[in-house]
Amino acid sequence: MAQSPFIQGHRGFRGLYPENTIPAFEHALQAGVQVLEMDVCISADGQVVVSHEPYMNSSYSSKPDGQPVTKEEEKKFNLFQMTYEQIRQFDTGKRGNAAFPEQHAMAAHKPLLSEVLALGEAFRKKYKRDIYYNIEIKSMEAEYGISQPKTVEEFSEKVWDVIAQQVKPAFIMLQSFDFQVLKYWNRAMLEGKFPKQIQLSALVSRKSPENTIKDLGFTPAIYSPNYQALSPDFVVYSHKNGMKVVPWTANESEEISRLAEMGVDAVITDYPNRVPQYLKPVH
Repeated sequence: MAQSPFIQGHRGFRGLYPENTIPAFEHALQAGVQVLEMDVCISADGQVVVSHEPYMNSSYSSKPDGQPVTKEEEKKFNLFQMTYEQIRQFDTGKRGNAAFPEQHAMAAHKPLLSEVLALGEAFRKKYKRDIYYNIEIKSMEAEYGISQPKTVEEFSEKVWDVIAQQVKPAFIMLQSFDFQVLKYWNRAMLEGKFPKQIQLSALVSRKSPENTIKDLGFTPAIYSPNYQALSPDFVVYSHKNGMKVVPWTANESEEISRLAEMGVDAVITDYPNRVPQYLKPVH
């Protein structure tokens, strides 16, 4: 029988609830998810905001007057140029999301990272269950100083300042597609600036684990590829080289079972409710 990989709720529980919102994270925890996966950006007033894009996505965002954000307007609403007070006036749930027809439409907004961590820690305390956080720093070199801080150091330190106040580092995974972010975190950990217990996760689309290590210049704790690009050989290579394997984003029961059979350590999914029963943890 396949091992039971940790289940990570992608953007909370995007399949059924508005992504990266408190309702999504709350329902993910109630569904037995062990790891809350989320993305973070920075507001004009330096707040760490949970959001996949550094702008208002037209697929599900509504302006303060209730009108939908149009595709043409998206980049106009640059989170890095908006205060958090302005950001939270936009609704990101009541329109639903056409790409996820099972998603419940409900009023919601982009929360602060501190709010999501507080939710998870309250759940940990109440139910005596370990809760982990997989936090993606949404960073692109072309956007430095435009929709994010000018340096990955500034971005990273703002994120760490929030985490450090609320969660023990052993429960934190820090992921990014931007290898400059991961290189900085690794360096800061070696220098003692950040705790070494944090697990760094290299997000890639199709890059092999071997080339991931080569391009980073160090071996991350986690190799996190698109699940469709993952092969049994990649899993074996990663484990031999001390990396856990956490593919994204598998949404069908059969896919999750296949990944479990490969021996992955966790699966990121929009649909924690679709995880086969035999793979769900016993509480």
